[in-house]
Amino acid sequence: MQGLCVRGLNKSFGGLTVALDIDFDLPPGARKALIGPNGAGKSTFANLVTGILAPSSGTITFDGQDIGHLREAARVRRGIAKTFQITTLFRSMTVRENLRLPILQRDGRATGLWRRSDSDRGVEEEVTALLEQFRLAPLGDLPVSQLAYGQQRLVEMALTLALRPRVLILDEPAAGVPSSESPLIIEAIERLPQDLAVLIIEHDMDLVFRIARQIVVLVAGRILTEGSPAEISRDPKVRELYLGGAHV
Repeated sequence: MQGLCVRGLNKSFGGLTVALDIDFDLPPGARKALIGPNGAGKSTFANLVTGILAPSSGTITFDGQDIGHLREAARVRRGIAKTFQITTLFRSMTVRENLRLPILQRDGRATGLWRRSDSDRGVEEEVTALLEQFRLAPLGDLPVSQLAYGQQRLVEMALTLALRPRVLILDEPAAGVPSSESPLIIEAIERLPQDLAVLIIEHDMDLVFRIARQIVVLVAGRILTEGSPAEISRDPKVRELYLGGAHV
């Protein structure tokens, strides 16, 4: 089992503590959500796990190996990848062209990122498979700038999956997505590989309660509670502070 294991994680900026004694597990195949109010430390926690930030103390292991000393790029190579709240796509390029880039980078061909690579059959087969998985095939030859915002979020998710991660952190995948397009995001997450460990950081409680099997509630950098969606929805403190009576 193993997977991602965090123990006693702490992070402070001067006198400000943003992560306090966090213990957290994300085994293979997990579907876990991290929720809490703005400023709770959710994105900070994700940045500690991915190596964007270094912890003040504590350990982070992946399949039993200490990765706390590794930088972000090295953790990506180990299989830990994260999407971002704001899409980081090349808007003038087509969807297909965008998807080629992480595949080439993953395979150590970064020097060829800007040359024509559509003659590589293996790359093109993988791009086509990603387009089909995320229901983007009809849009593959359109510039990203012509896509609806929800579709752009799908492209970003596909880009991250092209890195072949074993842990996928989705940082507010529904942020800014109109409600009419949110089913696209939910359905895409539901179609992710079953053995992939997924951590969703999200304010959209409909998405969280539909996707997550376990929910962690973070407040002021500390885990308040963790449980199944049913357990979290019944917790009086969580319901009052974060759910506003929803999902009762």
